[in-house]
Amino acid sequence: MNLLSGNEAIARAAFDAGATVGVAYPGTPSTETMEAFATFEGVYAEWCTNEKVAVEVGLGAAASGVRVLATMKHVGLNVAADPLFTASYTGVNGGFVILAADDPGMYSSQNEQDSQFYGQAALVPVLSPSDAQEAYDFTRDAYGLSERFDVPVIIRSSVRISHTKTRVEVREREAFAPKAYESNPAKWVMMPAFAKPRRLVVLKRVEEMRDWVETCPYNRQEMRDRAIGIVCAGASYQHVREALPDASVLKLGVTWPLPEKALRAFEDEVDRVYVIEEGSDYLTQAVKATGVTVHETPRPLSRAGELSPGAIRTAFGIEEPPHRSMRSDLPGRPPALCPGCPHRLVFRELSRLRAIVTGDIGCYTLGALPPLGGMDTCVCMGASVSMAHGFELGLKAPGRQDSAKRPRPVVAVIGDSTFMHSGLSSLVSTIYNAGAGTVCILDNRTTAMTGRQGNPANGVTLQHRTSHEIDLEAVVRACGADAVSVVDPQDAAAVRSALKEATSNGTRLDVIIFKSPCVLLERKNEPPFTVTSACTGCGVCATLGCPAIASDPETGLSSIDPVQCCGCGQCAQYCRFDAIKQD
Repeated sequence: MNLLSGNEAIARAAFDAGATVGVAYPGTPSTETMEAFATFEGVYAEWCTNEKVAVEVGLGAAASGVRVLATMKHVGLNVAADPLFTASYTGVNGGFVILAADDPGMYSSQNEQDSQFYGQAALVPVLSPSDAQEAYDFTRDAYGLSERFDVPVIIRSSVRISHTKTRVEVREREAFAPKAYESNPAKWVMMPAFAKPRRLVVLKRVEEMRDWVETCPYNRQEMRDRAIGIVCAGASYQHVREALPDASVLKLGVTWPLPEKALRAFEDEVDRVYVIEEGSDYLTQAVKATGVTVHETPRPLSRAGELSPGAIRTAFGIEEPPHRSMRSDLPGRPPALCPGCPHRLVFRELSRLRAIVTGDIGCYTLGALPPLGGMDTCVCMGASVSMAHGFELGLKAPGRQDSAKRPRPVVAVIGDSTFMHSGLSSLVSTIYNAGAGTVCILDNRTTAMTGRQGNPANGVTLQHRTSHEIDLEAVVRACGADAVSVVDPQDAAAVRSALKEATSNGTRLDVIIFKSPCVLLERKNEPPFTVTSACTGCGVCATLGCPAIASDPETGLSSIDPVQCCGCGQCAQYCRFDAIKQD
């Protein structure tokens, strides 16, 4: 018996099923899956530049005849949707399993979405485990299912399944012999003449899967009090069992395609059918489409945020059991850039410039929060560069009646890993279309937000193989940017000068590479700084938003926590009274 998180269970299941190739782009809550898979003997695992590339690499490996695991978070599945939809047509040869880890409640994401819709749209099966044991069992069996129906299989997890550890009983590893690959353009070359017959193959497969799902052991009927019948799947099942222990439940392990006969049979066994799910109405609408009458809960369940047993009890009008309230005097702990973070001064200077800053996905998104307030937009990976180009076009459009005498400069901010993920293509498009403005690449030598994974810009691979470090400066110059510079972001004067120079010319495209390692990657532990009696309480140092700096609420005088201070000296560079000294 093993104590495993859902992510670890999926990795172990893939290995035990004989998978030998793993591909991914890190993204919470999926990241640990590929990290765990990479530790097994005899497997190949890699971080790809993005999720689209991961699925394409995975599909190629599966086509060659080996079993493959691809992992990503829900928004990563958006990026991978292009190859996924056509992979449904081509099929797989070797088993191909794709983990899509959803994030209800947006603990580390820019939106909520339900990956089950992709299974429905792409016509590929979706398995939804409710704990780590099912994550193991479903993933292991998914390889046989993938090969049986010649189709990729999606394992749909969520943050609770991915990160919660439960006991898992594993099985002996399967000895899988790679399948032979035979050239077959009619199967693998999806030009219209070949894709049209493959569409008929897909539709025939769907009918076969609909027959299979009716007897699939992953769908389980649990009959108790027949007044209430709950249809649920995934983590919602655990919440339902805690909130309504006496209710009858049809627990779905396969959420596409749905077992229509089993659903109608369940309806016949209970007085009223309810569907409990989180984050979307996918399951509700899909169950209704089978002809089952779905009743609304006495009080509506929210479609926003993560589900909880308390929310379910409230929806059914059940009084919450007494519990201790949270103390009201606990201090707030808003997220913040780490002490010594190389991104901090860039955002401080962008705020001073009153720039319109189009941001991107990464820990530097925290630059949008007070007191830095240095970001205006953040949408998706790579969007910063594209949106900056759009802002430039819009702000220079003829006929604008803006009252500002001096237009605010437009600056895109993007990390090194995100730039390689999808920012490069945005930059190429901007340069191709003679765009102007400023692009800041924050090169902290790692993919920091998801746990400091490697990426092409630092040349560190998942399994530490010999690699090549992509030269960002050379790549940007080769793309044709008008001006390219490399600046130390720990040097406030250099940051200020570089940004002022880049934003002063509205007719060219400047790219500034702010290059300095993440403080968690190379923490030097220099002696901490202290505030001397020369402090006037002006509060300028506090505008950096460093967690190590505090201000006395009565006197306004600053102080520095020696435990948190890493000795970076950023604050000392802003103190005009020379009141911050290093011990």
